[in-house]
Amino acid sequence: MRFLALARAVSILALLQGGAASAAETGRQGAAEAPVMTPLVADVLAPPRVVPMSDGRNHLVYELRLSNVLDGRFDLTRLSVLDGGSGRPLLVLDRDAIGRRLSLGGRRGSETASLGASQFGIVFLHVSLDDGARVPETLVHEIDGFAEPLKSALSMRVAETPVIDKPLPVFGAPLRGQGYIAGDGCCDSIRHVRALLPLNGGFRLAQRFAIDWEKLDDENRIVRGDLKDVRNYVIYGEPVLAVADGAVVGARNDLPDQIPGALPSNLAIAEADGNFVVIDIGAGAFVLNAHLKPGSVKVRVGDRVTRGTPIGEVGNSGNSQAPHLHLHVMDGPDGLVANGLPYVFEAFTISAEAAAGTADFDQAEATGAPLTLTRKSPALIVRKALPVDLSIVDWQAPLSERGTP
Repeated sequence: MRFLALARAVSILALLQGGAASAAETGRQGAAEAPVMTPLVADVLAPPRVVPMSDGRNHLVYELRLSNVLDGRFDLTRLSVLDGGSGRPLLVLDRDAIGRRLSLGGRRGSETASLGASQFGIVFLHVSLDDGARVPETLVHEIDGFAEPLKSALSMRVAETPVIDKPLPVFGAPLRGQGYIAGDGCCDSIRHVRALLPLNGGFRLAQRFAIDWEKLDDENRIVRGDLKDVRNYVIYGEPVLAVADGAVVGARNDLPDQIPGALPSNLAIAEADGNFVVIDIGAGAFVLNAHLKPGSVKVRVGDRVTRGTPIGEVGNSGNSQAPHLHLHVMDGPDGLVANGLPYVFEAFTISAEAAAGTADFDQAEATGAPLTLTRKSPALIVRKALPVDLSIVDWQAPLSERGTP
């Protein structure tokens, strides 16, 4: 068996080293690309879609699956995302950066820069294009690494993918008023963008562009008083509004609120969204509003709603540890068995950002401590974009749109 493994490794190495042979050397004729053995097999789970963010840039968020076909370890040393047309690097990850983005089997918490024999992993990628930069038509991935069975450093280009650049759904406000924090939003906060699930025989990432909306009081607190009482959270009971016209294709209204402070245990996957409303907005896009207050859902399956219609109230039902509105868009009516799609809001104002990051946000939610904010002066008026993670968003119309001098 050891002889067979060695023979296989030697044959792969010979093919890898001989992959650049010319047509004259191989006797091949015609335009077809010559076959080349690669130690990694790669594909993109879903073609990246362009999403404009409140930082003024276009962003691409997607997943690259890598499978090691060798009998031993393959160590990745560099991964570059290239413009498929020009070859220009758009993102370059060194070994340390790869080790923060490559998850074995797609499981969060299993990050590594190496793939063992016959292992596969998912690289969660985020490309931020320079302000005003041309959107590439395609992307290709260049991988450098060391194949342990072959005792050889290798470089390969794999997984060319189209980039989808087309108009996105434009939404109205999901909530009223000001002081809302866009929690766990795009593009590097891992709770949503890496919520890859193996469902119904395939990988699904419905929450790729999800936002958990919470609200601050005038002292920048998410909660005051008893942390176990849902009523003490600033956002609890706030009216939830339909963000677009559409038809209600899913709803639930009977699940209780969870006690805040920890995610519930042994929750059935069918109850993960808690009380919810799903709206079919057309063109293959569906909006999920999740974790609603029990008894607050105002619509039923088959109802038509228009933008701004109250559809429920913010609660803490389902897989939730603090009251919030979870909102995402997907390509099917099920909140989990779907592919997440980008969207933008028509207009909003960013008054501040939680510059101290996710850890500070988590502490504010868990303890009632004030959130550390960096104020924007003047406030940033944003149109047709998605707010970046931990932006503080005001939904009232800007002065210029309210007719106020």
